[in-house]
Amino acid sequence: MSTRRRDFMKLVGLGGVAFASTLRGGVSEAFADGKRGEEEEFYFVQLSDTHWGFDGPMVNPDASGTLVKAVATVNALEERPDFVVFTGDLTHTTDDEGVRRERMAEFRDIVSRLEVKTVHFMPGEHDAALDRGDTYQRFFGPTHYAFDHKGLHFVVLDNVSDPGATVGEAQLDWLKNDIARVPEQRAVVVLTHRPLFDLYPQWDWSTRDGAAVLDVLASRHKVTVFYGHIHQEHHFRTGAIAHHAAKSLVFPLPAPGSVPKKVPVPWDPAHPYAGLGFREVDAEQAGEFEIREHGVVAG
Repeated sequence: MSTRRRDFMKLVGLGGVAFASTLRGGVSEAFADGKRGEEEEFYFVQLSDTHWGFDGPMVNPDASGTLVKAVATVNALEERPDFVVFTGDLTHTTDDEGVRRERMAEFRDIVSRLEVKTVHFMPGEHDAALDRGDTYQRFFGPTHYAFDHKGLHFVVLDNVSDPGATVGEAQLDWLKNDIARVPEQRAVVVLTHRPLFDLYPQWDWSTRDGAAVLDVLASRHKVTVFYGHIHQEHHFRTGAIAHHAAKSLVFPLPAPGSVPKKVPVPWDPAHPYAGLGFREVDAEQAGEFEIREHGVVAG
C-alpha cells in the first residue's frame, strides 16, 4: 500500500492493520523491502453483507448509512483500487417480491457512485435463496463466473441460490472445466458467500457440498478464498488453502458457537460501528496477499 493511501487511512480514522498474511505463510520480498512490481501488484477492496433494507435500531441505528459511508471512503482514496467486490447479502431478505426489487435497485444506485472502473457482485442467501437467484440475476447478472486480472485467476462461486446451501453438480462440473483451463502456475482466488468448509454448520456457516469444491481446488497449489456470511473477520486453513472471512457493514455476529443462539451483536452507543468494516487486499501474481481490515467511519 502506498504511503499516501496509508496516511489517508490514518487521517480518516480507519483502524490499523488487524491481520496480514500471504498465501505462502510469510512476507514476500516485494513487501519486505518496500519495492512494488507495478505490473504484478494491485489491490482490491472487499465489502460484504450490506443487507440493504435491514431495519433494527437496537442493532444498528445507522443501518442505512454505513454503505453510503463505505462508498464515500473508497471514493476518497487517492489511489483507486483495481476493483471492488461485494461478497453477498447485498440486500436483506423479504418475502415481498416488489420490495426485493426495490431494495436491489436502491443498492445498485448507491454502489453505482463508486468511482472505480469495475465492481464485481455475487449473491448471498438473502438475495437469492427465495427465488433461486432470479431477481438477483436481473439486476446483477450471473451468480457464478470467472475472470482474470493481472496474472491471477478469480472464480466466483454461488453457494446460496440453492436453499439447501449447495453448489450443485452442474456448477461443480463448470468449476472443474474452468480450473482445467488455467495454467498450473497461475494462482487462483475464489470469491464466495458462505464458507466452503464446516465452520459451524449449526448456524448455517458451511456449504453442504463444500468438501467437493475443496477437492477440486486442492488440485492447485496456490488457492485463496475470500468470503462473507459470518459478519466477522475469520482466518482458517484447509490444507494449503487459506480462507478469509470479511466483516459486515450492517451488524456483527458472535463468534461461532460462543452463544446458544445466533443473533446480531447489539449496538454499543459507547463504541458505535464496533465490529463493522471492510478490507483491502494487496495482491501479487505469485499468489501472495496482504490483508488490511478497516472499520467504518462514524459521522
